[in-house]
Amino acid sequence: MHIAAETAAEKAEVKGYFETTGFDRWNRIYSESEDVNRVQRNIRIGHQKTVDNVLAWLQEQGNLGERSFCDAGCGVGSLTLPLAQLGAGSIAASDLSAAMVQEAERRGVQAGIAPGRIHFLASDLESLSGRYDTVICLDVFIHYPQAPAEEMVRHLAGMAEQHLIVSFAPYTPLLALLKGIGQLFPGPSKTTRAYTLREAGIVAAAAEAGFRPVRRSLNKAPFYFSRLIAFERA
Repeated sequence: MHIAAETAAEKAEVKGYFETTGFDRWNRIYSESEDVNRVQRNIRIGHQKTVDNVLAWLQEQGNLGERSFCDAGCGVGSLTLPLAQLGAGSIAASDLSAAMVQEAERRGVQAGIAPGRIHFLASDLESLSGRYDTVICLDVFIHYPQAPAEEMVRHLAGMAEQHLIVSFAPYTPLLALLKGIGQLFPGPSKTTRAYTLREAGIVAAAAEAGFRPVRRSLNKAPFYFSRLIAFERA
């Protein structure tokens, strides 16, 4: 199959998953529901560590009220909603899954966030456009092989005026082994392919777009591994 056709087919598979059984599963993971298994609970813990890191970094940078943000792949609003509550100037939040976007909007209303504070959009990453002070993409690249992920880094960097923050499952020999024997991404917790990425390629792609890494963290929980990198325009 041609690469473009293969990418389109995989995107359709991911979208279909998150509009159906995947939405229910991940909506529970990214909530306080007790209806989760051990693997899902650990993924929740790991993802929250990543979100908390980003929020802490952004607050250290300061001037949130004067900045515009793009949360690319916002899911149910795990980052978008607390960022709005911290006083972000404006936020554009998008996700491939319309069901995820609708849930994020519902949670925003429930949290008392004023209508219009966040601009929600159902869209794939490739179709996003605009210019923002800060572009953030968390735990989405797990659906992208290396080359498409690097291309997406360049695309998102092209939308960022000053800051780009991304996370991804890092490639290491150990994680490759775990994935190979099915312990990294267990079947009951996912039905789409999951990719680990080489950090050097992600950093090089950002450099091509004029960004340099200024901060890193590695967030881990059983069954969750995420390399988080903050870039600034060089």
